[in-house]
Amino acid sequence: MTNVDSHPGRDRSDDDRGRLDPRLGDDCDVSPDATVGLRHSEDASPPVLGDRATVRSGTVVYADVEVGDDFTTGHDVLVREDTVIGDGVVVGTDTVVDGTTTIGSHVSLQTGVYVPTNTEIGDEVFVGPHAVLTNDPYPVREEVDLVGPTLDDHVSVGANATLLPDVTVGEGSFVAAGAVVTEDVPPETLAVGAPAEHRALPDELDGGNDLA
Repeated sequence: MTNVDSHPGRDRSDDDRGRLDPRLGDDCDVSPDATVGLRHSEDASPPVLGDRATVRSGTVVYADVEVGDDFTTGHDVLVREDTVIGDGVVVGTDTVVDGTTTIGSHVSLQTGVYVPTNTEIGDEVFVGPHAVLTNDPYPVREEVDLVGPTLDDHVSVGANATLLPDVTVGEGSFVAAGAVVTEDVPPETLAVGAPAEHRALPDELDGGNDLA
């Protein structure tokens, strides 16, 4: 089923001002209670969703978003403008992707994850429930460039972890639940604690993720 009218009954002129019809692939299922194509500027372009997208109720996807095939959201997801998402990505209920972000393929963002602007997430990445990524080292107090974290391929982040701005979590690394990551994590490393300490990755956590 493909449903592109996410606000049935609304006057068409309202859609012309506030929403751009998305470009959907085949076999997409967009809830009538979702908004796909929210206009954020006069020169915005319609969002593009690949084949077999499932967008559940309450979700808002802005214009100027490009998504690959097999995209799935939970309920009440927000994906803001200038975001590029690969294939086979799951974005869980109440998750916010705050725009100007790149997300690779076969990524799972679980319930309540926050992804700030200027974040890069690679392929085969798992981010657990209510993990928070940040991009502002001195909120309100100083004017700085906002730079989110970089999660390289095959990274896993546990529930309720916090990643501070501009940190890189290296390929294959594992951030434990509740960890507070304040500095770069080398590849194939376990980060645990607050502030996070680096330990050798246990054998049972070695080998990367398989989310395809």
